[in-house]
Amino acid sequence: MQRGTKALLGTLLAASALVAPQVASAQTAREAELEARLAKLEQEMQALKADLVSARSEQAATAAQAQAAVTTSTAAATKVAALEAKPPVQQDGFRAGSTTIKVGGYIKLLAASTSYSEGEVATNSLGRDFYLPQSIPTGTGPASTVTDFTAKQSRFWVNFATDISGHTLKGYVEADFQTAPGTQGSQRTTNGYNPALRRAYIQFDKWTFGQDWSTFQYTGALPETTDYVGGAEGTVFVRQPLIRYSTPLGDGMTLHLSAENDESGTANLGAPALIENGDDRLPDFAARLTWAGKAGELSLAALGRQVRVQNAGVTASTGGFGVSAAGKLFLNEAKTGDLRFMATYGNNIGRYVGLNFAPDAVYVPATNRLEDVRVFAAIAALRVPLAPGVRANLMGSYQSVNYADALPLASMASFNQRAWSAAANLFWSPVKNIDLGVEYRHGERKLVNGADGAVNRIEFAAKYGF
Repeated sequence: MQRGTKALLGTLLAASALVAPQVASAQTAREAELEARLAKLEQEMQALKADLVSARSEQAATAAQAQAAVTTSTAAATKVAALEAKPPVQQDGFRAGSTTIKVGGYIKLLAASTSYSEGEVATNSLGRDFYLPQSIPTGTGPASTVTDFTAKQSRFWVNFATDISGHTLKGYVEADFQTAPGTQGSQRTTNGYNPALRRAYIQFDKWTFGQDWSTFQYTGALPETTDYVGGAEGTVFVRQPLIRYSTPLGDGMTLHLSAENDESGTANLGAPALIENGDDRLPDFAARLTWAGKAGELSLAALGRQVRVQNAGVTASTGGFGVSAAGKLFLNEAKTGDLRFMATYGNNIGRYVGLNFAPDAVYVPATNRLEDVRVFAAIAALRVPLAPGVRANLMGSYQSVNYADALPLASMASFNQRAWSAAANLFWSPVKNIDLGVEYRHGERKLVNGADGAVNRIEFAAKYGF
């Protein structure tokens, strides 16, 4: 029994010895396979992590792009909204080479009913088209009433500006149909009227060459009126050829100096009709100092000139001077209301004031002298806004004339001595470029001998400015 047991144990031990190496070999192969699988799994995990990182990066980039797109879209929408809210800027004028050309002016209809206390003014004369104090009939003539319609006062202008490096070069031409009487027709048929030059000048930097408002005149004092001039007797009113130098002085001040066309309108003793001599040798010299600020504008002007006549070898000359203070004071911040004024005094400057209401001087053949004529003139106008597009204007104008004591009154009897006028109007602008106005004016004229006359006028005006 023991021998059998021992034999069995021996057999088992021998078998174990034979099997053990095989089991060990099998375990080593499995471990290698497992390690290979683990290594492959680890590689796949690393690849998966890399893909995950890449995906997150792509997601972040996509989100950034989306946000940028949203931002761009929002900005574009904002710009579009702003453009829709703000009307497009229209080009002012048109280009021809290096020059910008602008065209403007207005078309105007004027309808007037006029009553004269002492007679009638000739048809187609300037006194029928606008208030001209020297045309008011005086004396004891029969009263008269006339009605006139006209479009003569329609006006056109062309403005030029050329680009020149470091310089300013401009040109301006303006014309209307009122300045000169027409010859193409009459009121009975075609109502044709000649275009007439008003202004034409060149501006190069600080210099002006050509025809413009006289430097002695401050145009800002002219009131808003249905009439062509307004209160003519109280206004400096001259357009003429000139050479002018303008320079800013700082603080809103500008100095203007000019040499202007020399001409005189004199009268002979006993004959008030004006004579345009054309005998002057020296230009008229003018200076004006202006100030412009938030409160308004102010102007102070001076004039010096020579008045000269020559006929059949006989020559006479004298000097002349004038001063004029004027301005415009704003009554509100919108500048829709203002007070305008001008006061002028001078000796032998008749043609500059009131459209030559008084002569520049009076020639006395017996003494071969030009005797002095002194004038004082003033105008004031109040512009009051009443509602959007609606305003009223009140204005008054005056001129008095004093002749040299050496002139006998008997020979001066029919010369102008005084004129004044007052007017009130109402203007309505239903749209930006249309003005509709109605005005009443009363004016009076008096001669040296005491004869006088009056005019009453009601006017309606319709104007389209462009």
